[in-house]
Parts: sequence; C-alpha cells; structure tokens
Amino acid sequence: MHLCFWRRILVSIAVFGFIGSIWAINSPSALAYENPDLLPSFVTPVVDLAKTLPDPQEEKLVKELEQFETDTGWKLRVLTQYDRTPGRAVIKYWGLDDKSILLVADARGGNILSFSVGDAVYEFLPRTFWIELQTRFGNLYFVREEGEDQAILQALNSVKGCLLKGGCNVVPGLPREQWILTLVTSAVGGIICGFAAQPRGDKKILGWQWALIFSPLWGMLFIAFGIAPVITRTSDWLPLVRNISAFAIGALVAYLSPVFSRTSSNAES
Repeated sequence: MHLCFWRRILVSIAVFGFIGSIWAINSPSALAYENPDLLPSFVTPVVDLAKTLPDPQEEKLVKELEQFETDTGWKLRVLTQYDRTPGRAVIKYWGLDDKSILLVADARGGNILSFSVGDAVYEFLPRTFWIELQTRFGNLYFVREEGEDQAILQALNSVKGCLLKGGCNVVPGLPREQWILTLVTSAVGGIICGFAAQPRGDKKILGWQWALIFSPLWGMLFIAFGIAPVITRTSDWLPLVRNISAFAIGALVAYLSPVFSRTSSNAES
C-alpha cells in the first residue's frame, strides 16, 4: 500500500513535468514575433512602452544616447515593455548591427534587464561583463531600493563609461554587498593561513611548511576572491586596506589560538 502511494506520487510528478516542458517549449518568446504597431512613427533611441522613465528623464536620455552615437559610433538603444512587446520589429526599426547594444527592461521576470549585443561589442565588453551587469543592476533587490529607472540609467552609464575608455572586463564600481563578501573571504583565508602556520613542535616558532602546503586554499580566498575583485573594480584604497587588515587579523588570531587556550586552562586549574 505504501509502495503504491509513492508510485502514484512519482507518476503525478512525471505527468506534470511533461506537461510543463511542453508548455515551456511552445510558449512564445518576448522577441519571437513582430508587432511594429507598438513602435512610434518616428525614430528615437528610447521606446518606453512600460512608462518606466518620467518624461524629463526620457528626453534627457534620448539626447545623451544620440550624442553618444554621434561621438563614438556606438548605437545604444532602450526598450521597456510589460504586457506587450514589438518583438523582432525593433531590429528593422533601429537598424541594429554589429555595433549596436539593445537594453530591454521587462518587469515580468526575476531580473528586469536583458541585453542584445552586436558581435563587434564583445571585443571590448566580453560576455562575462554583460552577465555581471545584468545581475548587479537588474536584480529585484536593486530595483526595489533604487527603482527601475535607475537600473536602466546606471547600467547604461557603466556601458558608456567602459566604451569610452576602450573596454572593460568587469563592471566598474564595488557595491557594498560585493565588498562585504570579499572582506569575509579575506578573513577566512587569514584564519586558514594562521591555523596552518601554527608550530608543530616545542622548538618551532612557525610552521611555514604547513602554511605553504595550504597556500593554494588561503591564497585563493585572499587573492582571487578578496583582493582581485577590489582592485579590478575600484581605485579606492580603503576597501583594499580593510581586506588586507582582515586577513592579517584572522591569521594572527588563528595562529595565537593555542596560547589563548593554554592561558584559559591554566586559569581554570
């Protein structure tokens, strides 16, 4: 009886999964069809169907994108949508080519930003750049605190700034959440280094052999995850100094932990 119950559960899950997969395969993509009627009769670099941008902000953005295209040749375009989309009609409307960057803002998903990028752009801004750009400015937490308009504007500012200086491998700027993560990894790397460097004999002061053996682990935490994300995203020295200090303090506390334990044991006896 118990086996039969679980068999029914598994069959039900399989059926629902099969139906869901069919629905997902047949569901239309946001840009899978053409609806040019939604596009304005005049050409503008910003089509705000979702009314995300206030009118003065939209007018300012239009002038900035037009001037940027005139100065650099890079074509930046913005499309906001919600329940309806012009789909692939934007390709002909804007004449998108290899030097074009299309930002699509759609609040229906978990991340409101997506990008369609021309092949020539990847030489200056790699694919990892666009993934980081999307996750930094398009996530629900950023949108909730800053607003959808700021998600669009700050993402565009990052793209323009990187193109003006000849490209970027990472998105400039170090958000507080990302810096806290680098601080934690630096401290953990220091703790591992300190424990590994503890002397393994009465006559030894430093167990440098063990510290060297564990160097790939604490080095990765400290250098790859604690230092590299900071120096590649900001020229500010303060986060770097704090991460180095966290590593040093963590290493010192871990290294001296046997002394503290012996002191507490002698006090209790």
